[in-house]
Amino acid sequence: MRFFVLLFLFLLTLTAKSQQVKVIDRETKFPINNVTIYNENKDLVIYTNKLGIADLSAFKESDVISFNHLSFHEFEILKRELNLIGFVVYLYNRAEQLDEVVLSAFRGKEVRSRVAETIAISSREEIRRMAPQTSADLLANLPGIKVQKTQMGGGSPVIRGMEANRVLLVVDGVRMNNAIYRTGHLQSSITVAPTVLERTEIIYGPSSVIYGSDALGGVINYYTKTPEINTENTFDTSIFSRYSSANNEKAIHFDVETSFKKWASFTAVSYSDFGDLKMGKNRNHGFDDWGKIFQYSNNTNSFYNPISIVNPNPNLQKNTGYNQLDLLQKFYVPLSKKTDIAFNIQYSTSSDIPNFDNLAEVSNGKLRYAEAYYGPQKRFLASSSLNFNPDYSWLEKGNIIFAFQQVEESRIERKMNSLDRYYRTENVDVYSLNGDFSVPLNKAKNRNLSYGFELTHNDVSSDAIGKELAVNGNEITGFTNDFIIQSRYPDGGSQYSSAALYTNYRQDISKKATLNTGIRFTTTFLEALWVDDTFITLPDMDIYSDNKAVSATVGYVYKPSDNWQINALLSSGFRSPNIDDIGKIRYKNGQVTVPNIYLKPEYVYNAEIGLLHYFNNKKFLVSANAYYMLLHDYIARGTFEINGQNTLLYDGETATTMANINNDNAYITGGTFGFQGTIFNHFKTKGSLTYTKGESYDTKLPLSSIPPLFGNLELSYNQNKFLASLNFRFNVAKKLSEYNLEEGIDNIEQTPFVAETNSYYGTPKWSTLNLNTNYQFSEKVAISFRIDNIFDLHYKEFASSISSPGRNYVGSLLLTL
Repeated sequence: MRFFVLLFLFLLTLTAKSQQVKVIDRETKFPINNVTIYNENKDLVIYTNKLGIADLSAFKESDVISFNHLSFHEFEILKRELNLIGFVVYLYNRAEQLDEVVLSAFRGKEVRSRVAETIAISSREEIRRMAPQTSADLLANLPGIKVQKTQMGGGSPVIRGMEANRVLLVVDGVRMNNAIYRTGHLQSSITVAPTVLERTEIIYGPSSVIYGSDALGGVINYYTKTPEINTENTFDTSIFSRYSSANNEKAIHFDVETSFKKWASFTAVSYSDFGDLKMGKNRNHGFDDWGKIFQYSNNTNSFYNPISIVNPNPNLQKNTGYNQLDLLQKFYVPLSKKTDIAFNIQYSTSSDIPNFDNLAEVSNGKLRYAEAYYGPQKRFLASSSLNFNPDYSWLEKGNIIFAFQQVEESRIERKMNSLDRYYRTENVDVYSLNGDFSVPLNKAKNRNLSYGFELTHNDVSSDAIGKELAVNGNEITGFTNDFIIQSRYPDGGSQYSSAALYTNYRQDISKKATLNTGIRFTTTFLEALWVDDTFITLPDMDIYSDNKAVSATVGYVYKPSDNWQINALLSSGFRSPNIDDIGKIRYKNGQVTVPNIYLKPEYVYNAEIGLLHYFNNKKFLVSANAYYMLLHDYIARGTFEINGQNTLLYDGETATTMANINNDNAYITGGTFGFQGTIFNHFKTKGSLTYTKGESYDTKLPLSSIPPLFGNLELSYNQNKFLASLNFRFNVAKKLSEYNLEEGIDNIEQTPFVAETNSYYGTPKWSTLNLNTNYQFSEKVAISFRIDNIFDLHYKEFASSISSPGRNYVGSLLLTL
């Protein structure tokens, strides 16, 4: 009897094991966590655990089972046939075959072959291998993007000759752009830690139908990791650390994902500490002293020194270091088989960030500023996202996101040998509600209708105060008195709101052609009140503005064969002036920007064509695109009179008045050539080349933010657990004649000064060679070692104030527990 009981238990164990399947990465042979497994009706869904294992006992033998993961190609099989492959499923990474799934083009999953827009994707695996210090550094590695840096604590992405408030930043479906996103250079892209990103997608060119105002140059979509439920209770932890020698960076990241049958959670903490940045020593450009820091200010919040300090190492850029803390908490709760809700909380803060641009400014051989820094840059986001799939005739699936954001920015300045310190603080509360819905119009699901809405409201407060320091020797003991200074934005408060409706229609005209059309109607409202008129009296101290715009897009995708794709796109975009455009008051280089209450929206009309050609079973892709954008009523800084005067006393100095004004017409044209994929066993390559030109039809002057020709070339070797890549980045020179000197946005004063011609040179050409290696010891341990700028060359990115890092040794460790 005992024998039969043991035999029964043994057979039961075999049966139970036969119900388990293991999912493995075909290339690395490591198990894949969080693979979604479902039947044809999708009424039964389970997930693999961190060992890549899932229990299939709930499925019928006749079920067709799908294995789906965003980073891998989907796999389907009858359950009863799993025994033929030993209950082990191998998935191919999508990086091997380049017809990726796109999330951002229509705010939902779509294959690249149905998308006319030019899109770049960076996956979680690529981001981890890259190990960038900030999200701005991540963007700088994507094709067609140039990143400007005023100081180390920032990074302003330039897409198709547009940056700052002409490029839309989106995180987890919520627009980050707010009412004080400025023209010129914007450093907000770093407030999302790269260590929490699941993927990043870039849409190039105007995308106002789906995303509304600001999406002129393009849209940057950050997707942070979302937890997933599991049939088993799981607890997964990862720890990431990195060290970089160029700025003595020490970074640590910790995250934990807990998964249960009815809910899941993901918690992440990222902290980075950056020291002062070392520039390259080798000066192939021939300018011996360009960018060197011979003196610096050692003034602090509590230490006073009326003179500058000699820098013993001019290649060390003093007053560039800072630290940053990023927190992320997500909850995922399925409410039913067709409905789920996700809660998302993000918080980013920093130490004081030195304004290197100002702190390095020299006037008559002396430093201009003793103190110039941004207070802690704070960003808080709380959102809830409701996803539902009712399968109605008019609605198959939808998503509604409600979000609240709170942003704080501050600027503190004091000139050298002065006791007057200036404080300016801005707070923005942003409320948003957006819904995106879609439905197929036929059973074949090759005619799709999507539609949605977006509501936003920004509440801006701007405060300013001057304080005179009380000093005892070198110690700042307090303040003797306060005095009135001009606030950056309207001191009586300001509001900026928008409301929009859109619809988008997509149809496969044939097996070879897809047509996409869309239209959006947007209205914006702006109110602002100036109270104090000590320094500036406007024609109207209380303003109200409302603007309306219709934007549209027509895209056509033609695939003459399985390996060729031709994209054609006509699109329009607009940007309604925000509080920064209309109401900012700011000093720089002897010029003060003043409000222009008569500013109107700017418009962009875009035409582009793109070619994609796949080789080797879609394992190699060559792409090219060319575009022409007409800018109408475009906004640019120009000379401006206020109350009949073209000068103004600002912070004790007389400055020329400037303002954002509407101009008639201009154009930006250019294109990007790129390639990526496998060339032969274990060897891959990728590269891109980007050209941009912009000019005003009215003045014949070059436009600002137009980078010179730039690109990169990379060759990598990957076998099993080892990956090595050699990367070459380059940037051709930008001559003085190609700069817009009137706006002052491109920082011509940050380029070499040539005494013989008594003029600035422009941006010298540069190139760097970089080596990156990664080794995966096991599914739990991975290390990487990288050398950037191997030859330790000195250079500056276009329009940047800070010199780029010299030779940089970077080591990182990833533990998955």
